[in-house]
This record gives sequence, structure tokens and C-alpha cells, in this order.
Amino acid sequence: INTNLRDCSRPSILTAFLLNFSWAHPPCLSYHKTWMQPHSWNNMIVLSSLALFCLITTSVVHAARFLTIGSGAFISGLPRRIHVKTIAMTANKMSTKGESSSVYGDEEKFPNSNYGELERLKQEERRLASLLASIRQEKLSVLRSRPLSIGVVGFGRFGQFIAKKFVEHSNIVEHSNIVGPTPDSNSGLETKPNTGVGVVGKVVAISRTDYSDVASRMGVKFLPYGDMERFICEEDLDVIVLAVSILSFEETVKELAPILTKRLGQSTGSGAKDNATISSSTLPLIVDVLSVKEHPRSVLLQLLPEECDILCTHPMFGPDSARDSWRGQTFVYERTRIDKVLLGESGEKINNSGRLAAEKTDKESSFVDSQGTIRDVHENSNAHVEGMDRMERFLSIWEEEGCQMTPLSCKDHDTYAADSQFITHLMGRILGQQGLQPTPIDTRGFQSVLKLIENTNADSFDLFYGLYKFNRNSGDTIERLRDALDTITRSLEEHKSY
Repeated sequence: INTNLRDCSRPSILTAFLLNFSWAHPPCLSYHKTWMQPHSWNNMIVLSSLALFCLITTSVVHAARFLTIGSGAFISGLPRRIHVKTIAMTANKMSTKGESSSVYGDEEKFPNSNYGELERLKQEERRLASLLASIRQEKLSVLRSRPLSIGVVGFGRFGQFIAKKFVEHSNIVEHSNIVGPTPDSNSGLETKPNTGVGVVGKVVAISRTDYSDVASRMGVKFLPYGDMERFICEEDLDVIVLAVSILSFEETVKELAPILTKRLGQSTGSGAKDNATISSSTLPLIVDVLSVKEHPRSVLLQLLPEECDILCTHPMFGPDSARDSWRGQTFVYERTRIDKVLLGESGEKINNSGRLAAEKTDKESSFVDSQGTIRDVHENSNAHVEGMDRMERFLSIWEEEGCQMTPLSCKDHDTYAADSQFITHLMGRILGQQGLQPTPIDTRGFQSVLKLIENTNADSFDLFYGLYKFNRNSGDTIERLRDALDTITRSLEEHKSY
């Protein structure tokens, strides 16, 4: 009898030993003493009986163990396919009865025990899709209930690019006036039907250059730059987008500021800037779209009346990169100020809730709440709610176009942009100076280089200079590029000796 001693209990070992001893030593052996006399078969019968008794005892012990462990011990000995199938069917029956037990308890999980789960998930998916569609329709209804009047200052290539999209979201502009492409073939202003959701009521543009023909074909009302007072005070604009160059931005804001102050005085009826009835809804929301962010933020906060709401944005695309669609394009924005409340920097939590708000802002209306966040007495006012609503409506235009909405502080934007946007323009300008041209053996990598040169040099040098001058991180980017070039050059020289 072959016995595995590791898997046997003591009674099993004793049984094997007695059987082996009785049959391996026949009665002819003469050295056994006392009770095992030689030439006697009786002793063999006694040993066999004792072995049978031990075998029965072993069976009883194993039967007791089986009853203690339960049916799982038996099932665990079955082939794996039968094992899993049996457990899955049992679990499925229990789940349909609302029971939450398992044959094994918490000892083992079976992947096939979720029969019926897919159907339940599909039903839940359909329910959520129906709910989302209902919310979508409700959102569109809210957007259409109060369309925005948008003014665009600066009607150059980028100004036309965004104004065209605003028109597509208009619900009252007569698109029958759009009869064909504009004379500016580089602006990407192909005729498209009105596919917007009605966020925009009208679009008015103003520029130093006469683009009246272009604006007319787009369905945009155009005013000459000399009519800036009429543009601000008579057009009743909800939003003014400053689509001017980086270099002319501050000068433009200086020209707008006194006219905005005048409109503020007219709306209050007294001309007093500190009148208690003044709110941000009196003045339009001012939006910048520059490729740098700290500079325009500082200029707007410094020069504009504090009643002006401010939204700093950067559409990270243009007429070339988003000629066909805005979907998937990155749109960076910072809600800077609403109804005299500075957001962003002044809304950050501070370490000590007992610290005076004056350490973070010089406004007397500021205070620190119990959570250590700087608040303003205006933020729960009707004007604050209206200002936030107007800002969200404007952002909805970009959301509806499928842009990737990225809230980001102006400071963080410029830090990232120096090592992404500026260095891209820098390398495009450097490689462009080499006069690289296509060859008959161009690789895909070299074709990408030529595309980079084409895209970056299509923008004006003023834009490139503005990225350098008005982003304090750009100088560090140039220095690191020089160091990297020197390091690579030295490495090449060192390998000449090999």
C-alpha cells in the first residue's frame, strides 16, 4: 500500500503499517514472541482485524470533517469546469431571488457569476442617456432665453476668425446676406449655415482698418475705429472681446477705459462712480484673447473701472490649425473678476484662517470665511449672479463648439506657454532662417519640420515678439536652449577622437 505520509492522519498511517506487517511476515517466521507465535495463522487474523478497525476509524474521522466543512469540500474536489458552472448557476439563482450569499462566502470569487448584469447596465445606460438629453434641451432653452450681444475690437485675421463663429451661434442675424467667401482668402471664412444654438444675439466689430465689406458678407455690423464711443455707449453690448495684437493691447485699453467710465456714469444717472447702485451688469464683460496672460490681466485690472467684469482667455488655436473645426482644440481661461470680486489669486485658500484679508488684497469689502477662503461682500448679490451667468453664457459658445475647456491661472499659463508655445515659435523661426526647402527624399520627420516652419512664420513677427517681451519666462527658455545647443556641440566635438 503506497501511502503519502504528509496527507494522512495517524489512523491512516497505523492501518497501512499493520496491513504491511501482517502480509509481509507470514506465520512461518519464528522470531515473534508471546502473542505472535510461529506457524500460527491466528496472529495474522488478529492483525488484519486490527487494521480493519483502524480503517473504519479513519473513515469515520474523514466523514466528520466532511460534515463540518460542508458541501464546499465535496464540490472543490470536482473538475474545474463542473465546479465553476455549478457555483455560477447557484449564485445566479440566489441573485434573482434577491439573496446576497455565496456558496464559498468570501473565500473565492467567480467571474461568471454576474449573469444578467449586462442587461441591467444597458437599461441604466439608456436611462442616463435619456436624462442627459433632457438636461441638454433644458440647457439650450436657457441659453436661447438671453442671447448675448458681442462686440469685437480688432477685426484682423483672428478677429474675423472668432467673429465668424459668433455669427454661426446667432439666432437673429440674417444669413441670407452671406453670399460667398470673403476677399481675404487667408481668413478661413467659408460660408456655413447657422448651426449654433442661439447663444449670440448680434455681433458688432470695430477696427482701425476698414473691413466693412468683409463684415457685411459675414453678417457682422462694422464700425470705424473713430466711432468707439458709439460702439461702447450705444450698441448695448454684453461682451467686448479685445482681439488686438499683444503690442497694441495696453494702448487699446487706455482708449477704452474713459469711455467705459462715461457709460457707467450715464447708466447710473449721476455720473458718480461710487454710487451704491452701480453694478457690473451696467458695463460689458471684457474678454482678452492674447497668447500671453499675466500682461493683459495686469493691464485690465489696473486701467478698467472696477465695475468691469474680466475674463482672461487664450484660444490655443487659430485660422490655420482650426480651419475646419474647433472640436478638440484647447481653450484656456481664467475668471478674473466678477462684480468687483477678484477670483483666482484672491480666491485661494490661506494657511491661517485668522490672517487678515488685507494681506492678500487691499479691498475693504474682503473678508476671510471659516474655511480660510477670501470672500467679498458682493459675491452673493444679484449683480454677482448676473455677472457669472453672462460669463458662463460666453464660455458656452466655446463649449458648444467642442473645445477642450481648461481653467488655468494666468501665471500658470505663462509658465507652461514658455516651454510649449514660445519654444515652438522660436524653433520655427530659427529653422526658417536656414531657408530649408523640400527635397526628393524627404522623410516624414523632415516634412513635419517644414510644416512647423510654415505654421510659425505665417504669424506676424509682432506676435512672436509679444510672446517674448510679455512673458517673463521666455528669456529663461532661450537661455536653456543655448545651453542645450552648447552641450550637444561639445558632445559632438568630444566624439571626434574616437
